[in-house]
Amino acid sequence: MIVFDLECRAGGHRFEGWFASSEDFAGQQARGLVICPACGAPEVDKALSAPRLTRKGNQLPAVGAPRNEGPRNDGPRHDRPDLELPQQVAAAALPPDAVAMLKAVAAVQTEMLKASTWVGENFAEDARAMHYGEKDLAMIHGRASPAEVQGLIEEGVPVAPVIVPIVPPGEVN
Repeated sequence: MIVFDLECRAGGHRFEGWFASSEDFAGQQARGLVICPACGAPEVDKALSAPRLTRKGNQLPAVGAPRNEGPRNDGPRHDRPDLELPQQVAAAALPPDAVAMLKAVAAVQTEMLKASTWVGENFAEDARAMHYGEKDLAMIHGRASPAEVQGLIEEGVPVAPVIVPIVPPGEVN
């Protein structure tokens, strides 16, 4: 199977089409079988797109092995809120309203994290201690396993996920 990014000439709507081969696409297009799902226009062409290259199975890193893929951009970091996906990538991947919403969430999270303290792997222990009055209340963020989070929730400890990925202190390049 091959996936083509397609675009209708009438409305400029972009969508994906899956075909057995390039010849299969050309044959279906010639017979008028490829139509725009948004407006029904039969004038559909392949859109310009970047190739989708994947590694061979024997070149994939082992499960749990560290990857060396160069710098990553998983979204805004709490220490560098100016970092974000390139505009064309964000626009192609999500509807504009979704991009705007995620930027707003990232901005609010960035402000909250400025007033919070990183406690790392001690998050569950510290949150529980504050809940039971063994430590002074404070805004904290850190890491916790799904099991630890479930335990906190069952005990009534108020927790919330960090929505936009962050780079913990000490792991920043």
